[in-house]
Amino acid sequence: MFIVAASLGGTLLAGGLVTNTNQSALYTRLQSRNASTSLDAVYYNPAGLTKLGDGFFLSVSNQTVGQTRTITSTYPNLLSSAMPKEYLGNVSAPLFPSIYAAYKTGRFAFSAGINPIGGGGGATYETGLPSFEMMVADLVPLLNSQVPAIPTTAYEADIFFEGSSVYFGYQVNASFEVNEYISVAAGVRMVTAKNTYNGHIKDISINPDYPSFGANYNGTNMVLASDFFTSGATTLNTLAGGATLYAAQIGTAITGGADPATLLSDLITDPVQLATAQAIITAAGQNPAGMNIGTAQVVLTGAAPVFASKAEDLSDYAEMTQDRLVDAQQTGKGWTPMISVNFTLSENLNVAFKYEFKTKLELTTALTDNKGGGIFAEGEKLIADMPAVLSAGFEYKPFDKLLLSGSMNLFFDDKVDYDGSADLNINMIEKNFKELAFGVQYDVSDKLRASAGWLGTYTGVNSNYLNDQRYSSNTNSIGAGVGYRINDMIDLNVGGAYTMYDLGVKEYNHFLGTFPVPVKETYDKGTWVIAVGLDFSFGK
Repeated sequence: MFIVAASLGGTLLAGGLVTNTNQSALYTRLQSRNASTSLDAVYYNPAGLTKLGDGFFLSVSNQTVGQTRTITSTYPNLLSSAMPKEYLGNVSAPLFPSIYAAYKTGRFAFSAGINPIGGGGGATYETGLPSFEMMVADLVPLLNSQVPAIPTTAYEADIFFEGSSVYFGYQVNASFEVNEYISVAAGVRMVTAKNTYNGHIKDISINPDYPSFGANYNGTNMVLASDFFTSGATTLNTLAGGATLYAAQIGTAITGGADPATLLSDLITDPVQLATAQAIITAAGQNPAGMNIGTAQVVLTGAAPVFASKAEDLSDYAEMTQDRLVDAQQTGKGWTPMISVNFTLSENLNVAFKYEFKTKLELTTALTDNKGGGIFAEGEKLIADMPAVLSAGFEYKPFDKLLLSGSMNLFFDDKVDYDGSADLNINMIEKNFKELAFGVQYDVSDKLRASAGWLGTYTGVNSNYLNDQRYSSNTNSIGAGVGYRINDMIDLNVGGAYTMYDLGVKEYNHFLGTFPVPVKETYDKGTWVIAVGLDFSFGK
């Protein structure tokens, strides 16, 4: 039994498998910003910053994000009043900030930004996940399949898991206006990644009906599994030692001239020793009544290694069912070069393109606590590359008060090693992830702007990618909000959005020993966000 690491480096709202694209309050209320010429262009369209007036500009925004994850499993050995069994996870990110600054002078613009480019929240599963509980649930059928069987009907365990992930991006850009129609920009982002994991599987208990290991093991009491297995291993080691001792004693007697047909009760006359020898023979599955010493020697000699082997198995079970605690952290750093170009095709139409190169990222594991062992190892390396991204967008104003915006993002996931290991080669991607978005803004007055937008994401993962800790499905997001010009220097943006996810489904075989058990799992999410931002203009 061990705690499995959750893959937490994914997105919290919009974006690809590991990249967040919801990076401003303006985005929340429009859902489409790839051709932005406002200050959030520091992230979305650095080349478009040349459209600002000369001077200094600052934007500060925060999104508060909540997400509910619902996972179900049909694994038949899970104890539940209703099947499929349901597991709930809550993800919270009260702080999801984006900070942008730009300085424009003449044909040049220089800018910087800080934002959570990946992850950004913490997930809590109060009752664990199916993959955690299945390892405990397997005890019941495994014990009942023993020879001889250890009748067991129930299990209990204290299972808990929480993890958090945040990849912060620190970005700088330089932009240049080639002419009134074309601007270009180049930049680089430093990505710092940090995943944390805290969890446990504790107090694993069962109700074995096997009094020969102790009177308390009567099929009624729930007892710690590790105590039961330890007690059983001790009993079996004692039987192995006794079988070896009595087999040797009988062998010495036969070598000394005793007739193998002599009854065991005639050779061993001490009542206590006789009872012990007979109990060992009974435990070996034979009837000691009327048994001669020749037969007894054969039985005891053969039983000794069997008892010892079963004792070793129970010791392994005792080890497997001890408390498991995990407190681990994974950290790493990578760099993302990027280029962008902005085309001003007319006073009313702006078109932009941006390409972010692949981010090479390796995470290193550090352990604070790893009681009982697990899959985490001190100093272990994990590949966590972020894919290259091609972005495109437009903004069009059919008339002064109306703005139409469209965006597209294509994530080159097929060039990323999502299995996390240089030694594995698991194909998890069928096609590259993409996003399509459309937004509308209307100027209600000189100060007030109202907007709404839609975003669709289209995943390309296959079933090898999906599990109860990491999954991706198509989504539809709706956002809306307002912008309000407080004065000539300050703009306020307020927005809200909700994301709906297609139900993810995975069917697979869980192997109980070598026996395959069909399992169907479903994965669902619901995400909401509230965003507030202030843009400050110190330009001319």
